[in-house]
Amino acid sequence: MAEKKDLRLSDPRFTTRVEITIPFHDVDPMGVVWHGNYFRYFEVAREALLKQFAYGYREMEASGYVWPIVDTRVKYSGPVTFEQQIIVQAEVTEFENRLRIDYQIFDLQTGKRTTSGYTLQVAVHIESKEMCFVSPPVLFDKMGISQ
Repeated sequence: MAEKKDLRLSDPRFTTRVEITIPFHDVDPMGVVWHGNYFRYFEVAREALLKQFAYGYREMEASGYVWPIVDTRVKYSGPVTFEQQIIVQAEVTEFENRLRIDYQIFDLQTGKRTTSGYTLQVAVHIESKEMCFVSPPVLFDKMGISQ
């Protein structure tokens, strides 16, 4: 059964696509991207995504919260290689109790998906260092979503 998409997330600010050309220092001796570097590509897309609704890392900190990643997953469907041009798509898919961002990596030339994954982040109050079990109101405000 297909999951229902939250209609509040249909705003184009909650999806982004960034283009990356794979540098030599990201590949192993076989010319294939080392598996750990995919998380860096996710990070580039995540930063661009958060900035689209004015809640990047500096804004998070200024609001009194940090949002550490508590879970992540990546699935490799095909190799990415040196000098390959890729598109990294990031999309907010959950926000009420945690921030889930889903990722897909596509070859720029063929459009073929090579990788998918997600990250889960939770709000932690900077002063008390307590984890929030519900996303703080500032996230809803930045997203333009009423509670």
